[in-house]
Amino acid sequence: MYLLGYDIGSSSVKAALVETQTGKIAASAFYPKSEMPIAAPQVGWAEQDPEMWWQNLKQASAEVMQQAGARPEDVEAIGISYQMHGLVVVDKAGKPLRPSIIWCDSRAVPYGEKAMQDLGSDYCLSHLLNSPGNFTASKLAWVRENQPELFNKVFRFMLPGDYIAMRLTGEMQTTMSGLSEGMLWDFKENSIANRLIEYYGIDPTTPCDIVPTFGHQGQLRSEVAQELGLKAGTPVTYRGGDQPNNALSLGVMNPGEIAATAGTSGVVYGILDKINYDPQSRVNTFAHVNHSAEDPRLGVLLCINGTGCLNSWMHRNVSSDLSYSAMNEEAMKTPIGAEGLAVLPFGNGSERMLGNQAPGCSIHGLNFNTHTRAHLLRAEQEGIAFAFAYGMEVMQGMGMDIRKIRAGQANLFLSPLFRQAIADTTGATIELCDTDGAAGAARGAGIGAGIYRNVEEAMSTLRIVNTIAPKKPEAYREAYENWKSCL
Repeated sequence: MYLLGYDIGSSSVKAALVETQTGKIAASAFYPKSEMPIAAPQVGWAEQDPEMWWQNLKQASAEVMQQAGARPEDVEAIGISYQMHGLVVVDKAGKPLRPSIIWCDSRAVPYGEKAMQDLGSDYCLSHLLNSPGNFTASKLAWVRENQPELFNKVFRFMLPGDYIAMRLTGEMQTTMSGLSEGMLWDFKENSIANRLIEYYGIDPTTPCDIVPTFGHQGQLRSEVAQELGLKAGTPVTYRGGDQPNNALSLGVMNPGEIAATAGTSGVVYGILDKINYDPQSRVNTFAHVNHSAEDPRLGVLLCINGTGCLNSWMHRNVSSDLSYSAMNEEAMKTPIGAEGLAVLPFGNGSERMLGNQAPGCSIHGLNFNTHTRAHLLRAEQEGIAFAFAYGMEVMQGMGMDIRKIRAGQANLFLSPLFRQAIADTTGATIELCDTDGAAGAARGAGIGAGIYRNVEEAMSTLRIVNTIAPKKPEAYREAYENWKSCL
């Protein structure tokens, strides 16, 4: 028997079948094989057709079922992970009224800034835990002001995962965790953020009904089951945004635990057990998938724009004759701290953790008589690791006791230098795991369906492939202090 997980990204839609008993990933697929297009009708806009997600989901579903040789009745439950902060608006029939305004679209920034000013930072931070920013509620406010005729036809607004769940089940629903991603949940009142909804002129009946993150969220309609080659009535039992779901995938559910990724950008997502926020709004705080008012679990999200971008830039422009693994080997020929050379990795736009400044990438302390390409390669990886540590200091200032970091064994976490630098600088142990978002959504479905008694049982088969403990924290702390002085 299997659990089926979907991960609705902006680049592709992934599907995974996980064996219920063993937790083994039996099959995995993604579509399209090249990246999904993102439309940009104007500078700073980013839109996708929700129908495109659906068509790619069908392709990925067919491939994983074929790979595993699974029968329709073998799938016990379905879970959904999705790109956060997007907006889908539909009519009464569930038909999208316009393309989805996705996470990286920036048109709503002025709306969020004005809301922060008009409603006051005290309200926004203490009730929403964030500035309204460029999140889903602000995107809907943009639609209201700029497309009023279309806005008047809106029956429900949804996140991308809510839309996919609706296509599967016919039910228009969302979760409290999802509402918090869109700045639509009031943590102080433990209810929908009615004051922000009223401020934006949104009809209070347009949010979807709320269902638990884990639990019965509808069942597969017969006509959809035929399309997907699945069994009618198969329950949908979990949905979560991509970063909370990534944390679930890694078994990161408890206070002080961290889920990290280091691809094109870097993300640090840590768990806090009390309602809190950063007064400077350098990080975003959302309800984690296991949050409740009685037992708070908040996901504190830090995004660093310039991580993998810097490493790939170095590969293209400084060491194109080397593979990435050879770059790592070259960098490790030099001592910790790269003999005083420091690199600030902020060359990919404004950085929220730096107060939305865009200082650019810079190299400090370069000595023509001492430093070589190897030093530069070491300094850039250490610089990225130090940026992670700097962001985690913000989280620690919010009361988070960081003891363990989990990540997938991918991207920069393949570099022994990079992961050791983070471990030594933060003092946390790093565990690298064999999993992905679609597999995490599948395991989430098992929790929601009651197949697993709890998260611990669902994650008991999660395979940790490498553990990195701090080794030389004193040397790295000295290098880190030098790096910070360059800020």
